[in-house]
Amino acid sequence: MKDKEALRQGLKGSPRLKRWIDYLIMNQRDARPRWYVRLLAPLYQHRGRGAKIYSSVRMDTPPYRRFWLGRKSVVESYCCINNAVGDVTIGDYTRIGIHCTLIGPICIGHHVNLAQGIVVTALNHNFDSPSLRIDEQGISTNPVVIGDDVWIGANAVVLPGVTIGSHCVVAAGAVVTKDVPDNTLVAGVPAKTIKNLSPIETA
Repeated sequence: MKDKEALRQGLKGSPRLKRWIDYLIMNQRDARPRWYVRLLAPLYQHRGRGAKIYSSVRMDTPPYRRFWLGRKSVVESYCCINNAVGDVTIGDYTRIGIHCTLIGPICIGHHVNLAQGIVVTALNHNFDSPSLRIDEQGISTNPVVIGDDVWIGANAVVLPGVTIGSHCVVAAGAVVTKDVPDNTLVAGVPAKTIKNLSPIETA
């Protein structure tokens, strides 16, 4: 990891070399790794013992960023995993449901269940300058962290910079814009706390 980060920092000092390498790795029109890079993906992706990625998953995972899938974890059909602007790490015994989209940098814990059609993104397009088109203003990233033992309902959206604690539930259709403490159920647009899920202490 340190070697990769040193290489990335070195390339920042040589913009022409960076553009050339990026052109060789990424299809600029399709915004995904070129076909010959995707063929080599099993050599640079980490897939834990018993993990499964369905064949229809779009793996936009160039080798200059980290993709880690833990033991017995599953990425179901028609998902899109993109680590082009930040690492994607998924823990053990975690299930990413059908049609989910993950855009790094994202760290997902163990025993997490993402239902269908969820978007978790750490990427934003910049739009502050009124004199430039939005597609000329570049992007920014803010990491997303999802703790252990979390269930996120169908069609929820988790936005950049959010940390979801352990043993949390995000209701279907919620848009999570702020951090969620441990042991919390949130719902709504934007998501708000509905219930505390901490165990009740008995005397």
